[in-house]
Formats: sequence, structure tokens, C-alpha cells
Amino acid sequence: MFGPRLTSVFASRWKALWWAGSILLLTWSLVPAAEDRDPHQPEKPAHVDPWAKDAK
Repeated sequence: MFGPRLTSVFASRWKALWWAGSILLLTWSLVPAAEDRDPHQPEKPAHVDPWAKDAK
């Protein structure tokens, strides 16, 4: 598919560490922090399980 083949990435421990570090850096840069949320936008309500029994 895209990028290097997994057999070439995991041929060396250092290559595997660099690959894992790049994946962690990519996810760190893509996921927004909680402080970056728009304060004017209302929060979504918590998910309610439709199959759960009522605790009345």
C-alpha cells in the first residue's frame, strides 16, 4: 500500500523505533487538545444505551 513495507521497517530495532515514533508524532499532531475545544459550542450529551434497564 503506502509507505515502506513492514518487512523493511521491522528489519532493524532502530527502524522500528523510528517508525513507531513517527506514528506517535503524527497522532499527537492530529488529535486536538481538550483546551482547543470551542467554548461557544455546547457539549454533546453522554451516550445512552437504548438496551439498558432503567435504574428507577
